[in-house]
Amino acid sequence: MLALDRKMLRDLRAMWSQALAIALVLAAGVATLILAVGAYRSLDETRTAYYERYRFAHVFASATRAPRGLIERIREIPGVAAAEARIQEFALLDIDGFALPANGLVVSLPAHGSAQVNKLFIRSGRLPQNGETAAVAINEDFATAHGFRVGSQFQAILHGRKRRLNVVGIALSPEFIYATGPGDFVPDDRRFGILWMNEAVVEASYNLENAFNSVSLLLRRDASEPDVIKHLDTLLARYGGTASYGRKDQFSHAFLDAELQQLSAMSRILPPIFLVVTVFLINMILTRLIALEREQIGLLKALGYRSTAIAMHYIKLVIVIAVLGVAIGFVLGTWLGDLLTRMYGDFFHFPFLVFQRSADIYVASAAISVAAAVLGAARAAWQTLTLSPAVAMQPPAPARYRQLLRRRSALLRHISQLTVMVLRHIIRSPLRAGVTTLGISLSVAVLVTSLFPVNSVNFMIDATFFQSDRQDATFTFGDERPPRVLQDVARLPGVLSAEPFRTVSVRMRQGQFERRTQIVGRPPGTDLSQVLGQNVTPVFLLGADFSQILDQSLTQISLPESGLALTEKLAQLLQVRQGDLVTVEVLEGHRAVVEVPVTVIFKSFIGLAAYMEMQALSDLLDEGPNVSGVHVAVDKRYEADLYEVIKNTPALSAIGLQKVSLEKFRATMAENIVFMTLVYTSLGMLIAFGVAYNSARIQLSERGRELASLRVLGFTRAEVGRILIVELAIFTIAGIPLGWLIGYGFAWILIQGFESELYRVPFVIERSTFALAALVILAAVTVSMLIVRRRVNNLDLIEVLKTRE
Repeated sequence: MLALDRKMLRDLRAMWSQALAIALVLAAGVATLILAVGAYRSLDETRTAYYERYRFAHVFASATRAPRGLIERIREIPGVAAAEARIQEFALLDIDGFALPANGLVVSLPAHGSAQVNKLFIRSGRLPQNGETAAVAINEDFATAHGFRVGSQFQAILHGRKRRLNVVGIALSPEFIYATGPGDFVPDDRRFGILWMNEAVVEASYNLENAFNSVSLLLRRDASEPDVIKHLDTLLARYGGTASYGRKDQFSHAFLDAELQQLSAMSRILPPIFLVVTVFLINMILTRLIALEREQIGLLKALGYRSTAIAMHYIKLVIVIAVLGVAIGFVLGTWLGDLLTRMYGDFFHFPFLVFQRSADIYVASAAISVAAAVLGAARAAWQTLTLSPAVAMQPPAPARYRQLLRRRSALLRHISQLTVMVLRHIIRSPLRAGVTTLGISLSVAVLVTSLFPVNSVNFMIDATFFQSDRQDATFTFGDERPPRVLQDVARLPGVLSAEPFRTVSVRMRQGQFERRTQIVGRPPGTDLSQVLGQNVTPVFLLGADFSQILDQSLTQISLPESGLALTEKLAQLLQVRQGDLVTVEVLEGHRAVVEVPVTVIFKSFIGLAAYMEMQALSDLLDEGPNVSGVHVAVDKRYEADLYEVIKNTPALSAIGLQKVSLEKFRATMAENIVFMTLVYTSLGMLIAFGVAYNSARIQLSERGRELASLRVLGFTRAEVGRILIVELAIFTIAGIPLGWLIGYGFAWILIQGFESELYRVPFVIERSTFALAALVILAAVTVSMLIVRRRVNNLDLIEVLKTRE
């Protein structure tokens, strides 16, 4: 072993705690990169494999009633590899021992042979066979939630008739990776299940003999999806087709895509922060180490060691620390990545998981980390190259001080001599003080960025469940009903109030831009379910009377008597502004095509729906007032009676329970967000401790002789330790507000990466988040102060006071 290598090992032993702190910060950067990118790749590869093996469709379409013979013409569309006609209908479920009414989506299975599109993964049992009128296969998560096994039974209302069904199989489908029931935001496996039944049984139950109302298409690799959709819409138009759509608009796929987009955003934002802090720490510690070893460097050069060899000695020291950090990051990132992948795998109901531990991620993260470490050491290594032996053998020139304030200044009379020493040292080294402050602020920023999603989700919960949709339940009918159904609903047990709504599937166009969505019609003056948001521009147009114009706070949007109210995201996709005309193609009934003015554009967090006043929607459809469903408020004392009646009400096709959805939403968000928040908060604390501890240790090494001299002059251990503590406290106090500001910026960038067509995460950071980030930093700084204070108390005065002259 070379002499310089032995010296490097001695240096590492002497500064092991500082080296470990730097390695842990670097490990945090490596871990976040492997965690986010590894989980993203694993989920993406799992999804791709699942889709390919089980032939997940590329195009989907619905109709009112299409003849089964039409499927042959659909299969002849250029680019179509396979097409599957089926029936899909909602049903109410009555499950023994479960008080709440549940929803089911009934999906027919081919009468002959297995499905060629959206094939099922059979977990246990088998699929229903011809002639089995009560046989059903159910999705695995619904079965697990209720403890169903092959042979279990439950009841379902199929088109007005209640039947007892027998479970013959448990399966999973690529079409329902993320399966939500009507009115739910997250999957509730207790209240929503997928029911696969024999084709003939479903046809007879829903009066659709020799017909279908849903079709799925698998495309060839060279197919043009827009052309296929255009042909399919033409074929289904006369049969009540409601506009075909591709994978990107299929709800399960779209939600999974949004989650992968979030993982990708986190992999781009957080790892660079850790690497920047690593560069700063290494530069800080190595610059000080070289300053302390000036005499040794000069002696080595005088003995014939080349400047490049000495510079490489310090570079190798940094590389050893970096390699240690990379190794720790590999283990930590792989472990956390597997945990996150399994969590997402359970949440999205994959039948298998493909763990991606690609070598390129590990190589890239190691290379980036080592390069960052070497970059941090570059300036210090350059100093060794330019330092001549004669200069290095001499002690550094004493610092030049000057009087900043008049000796008898009123300010100085209130500051102790020890504090003046601290301020003088900070002013003498502004660059080092600024870099230390920046390091602490970056640790604050990481914590703010990690903690703020909880604020955003809480805001969404409050806006959605306590301000916008305050109903207890939502009844959805299988077909449109006349307004008198409101009176029937009001007579149900426990119903306190009821408000109708109307939904219509449409395609909106403006120039070359178009979007398939829904128009929701609501009567004026609703109380249970309101359109809430933030107006983005003044809306005094077209003579409309807007009595509730909004500022930037969230409040009720008054629906205009004519015209559309669009969410800001839908307006962006259509490239329309307030006052523009959009072409609305109604996809049901008379299938009218009309131009409608956009009178309100507002910010909303969920979906791409458009809203109209209910009478205006009826006029648009050129039909009398009809009702698609009813929002109701329920007296809790009569909930059980109401649920019992609902389970035997044939007119209902689905029911949404708002408070139950809220509980499930909170539980799901808590499971996902708490995990991510805990991980990134812990890593942020690592940064805080690494910065604070190394800063304090460097101050101690720089000022060891000065502190020992003060001890000899009669200052107590507490007074001497206070010098380092006050200096670090000043850096911390200055760094926290800056960290809040930087964290605010990081959080905003992260929010942009979270945005999707399904939802927009509101940018909300509460004061408590800033306070919690500051408290965590103060705790980390306090721990590092205590450790350094102990070293100050144990200073060897004789050893420290030795001079080099």
